[in-house]
Amino acid sequence: MVERIWRVGELARETGMTVRALHHYDRLGLVVPSSRTSGGHRCYTQADVRRLHRVVALRGFGFRLDDIAALLDAEPNQDPRDLIRQQLAAVGERIAHAIRLRARLLGALDGLDHAVEPTTSEFLQLIEETITMNKPLTPEEFARLAQQRADYTRQLDAEQLAALTKRREEAFAAMSPAERERLQARRAQLVPPGSDIPSADS
Repeated sequence: MVERIWRVGELARETGMTVRALHHYDRLGLVVPSSRTSGGHRCYTQADVRRLHRVVALRGFGFRLDDIAALLDAEPNQDPRDLIRQQLAAVGERIAHAIRLRARLLGALDGLDHAVEPTTSEFLQLIEETITMNKPLTPEEFARLAQQRADYTRQLDAEQLAALTKRREEAFAAMSPAERERLQARRAQLVPPGSDIPSADS
């Protein structure tokens, strides 16, 4: 039976990735295509696809690309079942978070339907549950968000900045110590390794 070969464009379409990302992984040595056409187009084998799955899975767990490279070198023939089990556990946890978030959203909507405004604490819980559902931020995403936050802050005048700071302080003050600790722990889950964790009131 002839093994299937994917050209880079075909692999991008079937995985939902971009050609640019696959080129980047090639340059870094993470997923190097096994061959090229006479015209220089990258061609990937089934083994390359399995390696790509490892990269994408580890990226989803929050690992940096240089850490992934080290892991791949340390365990080049890892049983894919181990990684798939870890992915299943992560997906199961996200499903549980989604169920909790859905329950909170339904509760908030029901309250609004009865002219009962959710409390600040309830809104904070909704924010926490929403954030927790999201995958860990990559270093690039974390840096981009930090830059966007800095750009936004610079656009505020002194009065607007003072009002924003006051709202943050009021929201933080409304939280119990346990809520603050839980929020900080959940933020830590999203921050890439080696990055500074924002304080819970920021």
